[in-house]
Amino acid sequence: MNLIVHRVCLILLTIVGISLGGWAYFAPLNWYNTFPGMGMHWLPVLGPYNEHFVKDVSSLFFGLAVLSALALYYLRNRPVVVITAVSWSVFNVLHLIYHLGMLHMYGPRDAVLNVVSLGLLLVLSVLLLIPARGHATEDHA
Repeated sequence: MNLIVHRVCLILLTIVGISLGGWAYFAPLNWYNTFPGMGMHWLPVLGPYNEHFVKDVSSLFFGLAVLSALALYYLRNRPVVVITAVSWSVFNVLHLIYHLGMLHMYGPRDAVLNVVSLGLLLVLSVLLLIPARGHATEDHA
């Protein structure tokens, strides 16, 4: 493992957090009705629209995006990266577990894409837990 892998993981997690958080916060009904996009509609089958819930979820994603961006900035500070990895991993594990129990509500394509997308996010966060070779703790990248 090296810092480039950590950098890529943090960039991707930041992008996911900003894009989902921004979409859900600034267009909550659109996000609910059309997530994940590309003609798929994963949320309406899980229950009725609730703006408060959508705004809470968007705030969570924004918070994780900020944490990821800070970890990217302080990439060589191992505790910051580990805190980010653990935070994302806890969310990703619990999120994946919930959705594994809901796969029966989707067709085969959407069920597979749910598991793959949530699984990839979990892999990105867990990869951050693997120390980079020759990693020295510093205050700033």
